[in-house]
Amino acid sequence: MAEFAFSNVEKEMAVYGYDSVVKSHCRMCHGGCGVLVYIKNGRAEKIAGDPDCPINHGTLCSKGIASIQLAYHPDRLTHPVKRIGPKGSGRWKQISWERALEEIAERILGYKKNFGAESIVMGYGTGRENEAVIYRFANLLGTPNVLTAGHFCYGPRIATSIITCGTNPIVDYENHPGCIMVWGNNLVISNPDCYKGEPFSVSLNMGAKLIAVDPRFTRIAARADIWLQLRPGTDTALALGMLNVIVNEKLYDKEFVENYVHGWEPFVERVDQYPPDRVEKITWVSRDKIREAAHLFATIKPAAIQWGVAIEQQINCADNNRVLMALMGITGNIDIPGGQMLFKAPDIVNVGQFGAHRMLPEQQRRKRLGADRFRLAGKFAIINPKCVWDAVLTEKPYPVKMLFLISSNPVITRANAGEVYHALEAVEYMAVSDFFLTPTAELADIVLPAATWLEMDYVGDFWKRHGYLLPRRKAIQVDECRSDHEMLNDLAHRVGQTDFWWDSFEGGLDYILEPLGITWQDFKKMDHIRGEVTYEKYRTVGFSTPTRKFELYSTLLEAWGIDPLPRFREPPESPYSKPDLYGKFPYILITGRRLPGFFHTENRQLPWMRELHSDPVVEIHPDTAEKEGIKEGDWVVIESPRGSIRQRAKFFPGIDPRVVSAEHGWWFPEKKTPGHGWDEANINMLTDNNYEACDPAMGATPVRTLLCRIYPWENESG
Repeated sequence: MAEFAFSNVEKEMAVYGYDSVVKSHCRMCHGGCGVLVYIKNGRAEKIAGDPDCPINHGTLCSKGIASIQLAYHPDRLTHPVKRIGPKGSGRWKQISWERALEEIAERILGYKKNFGAESIVMGYGTGRENEAVIYRFANLLGTPNVLTAGHFCYGPRIATSIITCGTNPIVDYENHPGCIMVWGNNLVISNPDCYKGEPFSVSLNMGAKLIAVDPRFTRIAARADIWLQLRPGTDTALALGMLNVIVNEKLYDKEFVENYVHGWEPFVERVDQYPPDRVEKITWVSRDKIREAAHLFATIKPAAIQWGVAIEQQINCADNNRVLMALMGITGNIDIPGGQMLFKAPDIVNVGQFGAHRMLPEQQRRKRLGADRFRLAGKFAIINPKCVWDAVLTEKPYPVKMLFLISSNPVITRANAGEVYHALEAVEYMAVSDFFLTPTAELADIVLPAATWLEMDYVGDFWKRHGYLLPRRKAIQVDECRSDHEMLNDLAHRVGQTDFWWDSFEGGLDYILEPLGITWQDFKKMDHIRGEVTYEKYRTVGFSTPTRKFELYSTLLEAWGIDPLPRFREPPESPYSKPDLYGKFPYILITGRRLPGFFHTENRQLPWMRELHSDPVVEIHPDTAEKEGIKEGDWVVIESPRGSIRQRAKFFPGIDPRVVSAEHGWWFPEKKTPGHGWDEANINMLTDNNYEACDPAMGATPVRTLLCRIYPWENESG
């Protein structure tokens, strides 16, 4: 493979006149794909998958291929700018990096002195592998408040897996599971954290049985042996129903349960509350299909669950994760070849250590917003976004005076977008680091030009759980754009953190790699490093939990006053929890399905990506369309109790007529007016973020499941 790839590279360089090829590591979405970046006259001209990379084996998605359009986009922010008009006015002036960082540092030091470090909130979105440096900066500053997507994306998986079995269980596609259950995930499009669609597809081609759990008839569901089309928001009930079958028909791994499980008896009592007959009524999935899926998953070895963010963005967030881990554990599929591996990272300074979490003073830790309400989230330095908006708008429990948002566009991505916009308008000072002047960035006082993955050196994937490290080698430089790592390293010196940072961020990369006895310059010469792979480690060392066992009954949750066993909660807005409201809003709205060219709110500027998908789309069943007088391709209004937006109707028979599926992340960069139509098709104009609707442990906002009505948009010409 290596010789073939090398000969192809040499041939292309000769034919097309490329000057060099840089092997690097893409981060256009969740990251992980090895790439070859072809350079000519100092510019990136082509990007292709690296056949030698163990993550993607030469495959590459449309976003990775379009990275060049991002790097050289004419609207890209390439110099720091300062707002000179009112917030949202669109009036800016270019300033130097020196002046920008001096002003930000002055604000940080002033707010810390006058209101305490907690008055400053750092934040990032679905990151650019910048979370470690952001937490390091925040913890050393003394603020416990870092606003992330972690309350409802990936963070719950990490938090719940650590308290259950010590680390996140990863599907071992290299050893080809005999059965794969894909739950709330469409990895052939999304390529989520730690995974790519390619190895999953290879395992299916090797003969794996497939169970798909999804309200929509996806490509994965079309290929499945069993498709469980559940009612949105009822994942926990469905999994408990399957566990009921496995437990009562004694299909579980008795040796694993007897020797390595904590809390079996109370767990069985809880599972007994969810017989298939009851679960059928809750989930809309027939009892026969529940039994069939339970038998298939429990009897084929090895088996694994490919789980996704859809199960986390609802009130059952933490319990959804915990109950799926219970399915993995009691069937004996933990830490075995082809099952759910607990991979070990190489011997490095890990994300938590780099983030300096232990250096945050305890008195500051106790001030973390929302930690007393959402205790599991608080233990993992995660906060619910509404806690920040409330602290800005009401100054309770204390005032938040400054936001510093990095690679984040919360006006589009967070629930109750109207409230988010109001809070960002109201906050006294805000700095943003991003590629473009997004609807969020337009509300800032200063915006910094962030570097793309093509413009930085970094230890790629060092925060993931698959055990690989890959070098991200800098290939190009675009004007004055700087990586978030370099920017924060520079800013840290200006706010009194010099002793804990480096002259340049290459020192930070050396620090990460130091336990391996190598430097960044050494690592740059390598293809990858992987941690030692061993199986069934629990047999000799147990699990990294308080009991040293796989905790079906969580001792930590019990200590924190949270139900130690998983249970189903009816979605706060559903036909059953709000029957009167359902009479006015007679459809269940699900949101957030993944699209090949977009990464949440990103890439709508890129011509190739927009050609793939030009308009926001809502999927409706043809019977629903006929009932509501909607024609395919029409602009339609989607309305919830909180507001209304419009998207284009697409007929889709692979969805229940009682359910509609809308896209998230929409704004319109081509609209040059301030705000870029941030509220026209933004699904979060409809979602709710009240605390009672959030997951009680993680604070996850229920953006995936709510009630709506849908009807034709009358102003078609507009």
